[in-house]
Amino acid sequence: MTPPLSAGNARVKEARKLSRRSERSERRLFLADGPKAVEGALSVPDCVVEVFSTPAASEQYAALLAPAPTVTLVDDRAIGGLSDSVTPAGLVAVCRFLEPVVPESPRLVAICADVRDPGNAGTVIRCADAAGADLVVLAGDSVDLYNPKTIRASVGSIFHLPVVVERDPAAAVAAAQADGLTVLAADMDGDDLFGADDVLAKPTAWLFGNEAWGIPTGLRDLADRVVSIPIYGRAESLNLSTAAAVCLYASARAQRA
Repeated sequence: MTPPLSAGNARVKEARKLSRRSERSERRLFLADGPKAVEGALSVPDCVVEVFSTPAASEQYAALLAPAPTVTLVDDRAIGGLSDSVTPAGLVAVCRFLEPVVPESPRLVAICADVRDPGNAGTVIRCADAAGADLVVLAGDSVDLYNPKTIRASVGSIFHLPVVVERDPAAAVAAAQADGLTVLAADMDGDDLFGADDVLAKPTAWLFGNEAWGIPTGLRDLADRVVSIPIYGRAESLNLSTAAAVCLYASARAQRA
């Protein structure tokens, strides 16, 4: 096994450059780390260029890897250089940038304005996917969609749910309203979420702000309504991705009632 491992390890050096945003943007390639992400990538036609795998992982995930165009065997040290996980699972795919297909009549959308933490962004995408949302928008100065931590935190949902990037958060809000969506800003000073079933049942776009400072006042004022999650205990607030999960599921429940 030494020759193929050695050849694969040499190819890893080039793939490792995709940890840099500039390199990803220039080559329009990104890394998907772990079995869930690789499985999701392989479900998208022509998305995967190559999969790097340790010999042990190639045996463990043989069925998952069957549709892969190319599987390159590497050793544990090489796969560790591609993965940002504490305990790499042994699979990392090189993928082409995704081409999201925006639905014509969305009923549930998440707009993330200036969300900087890749873990939060990925988890919001995962929560939106689980709640049956139609679209996620990363707006303003939000984290790079293809940041490895964002991809990993989405646990494959980035490959199931359209995610678009919009530099202007106000334009994202206006586009949602033009599509007939009621834009709800999630903010501490809003109406009680659990008393808003009348609006939650309508096609809705949730507007979430930055982890530290929330939604800027000017942007919040563009929303149709400001809604808050009641805090019953002594915690000051909820983590962004946790709050997003509560809000998205509240809409999903009301729309299906």
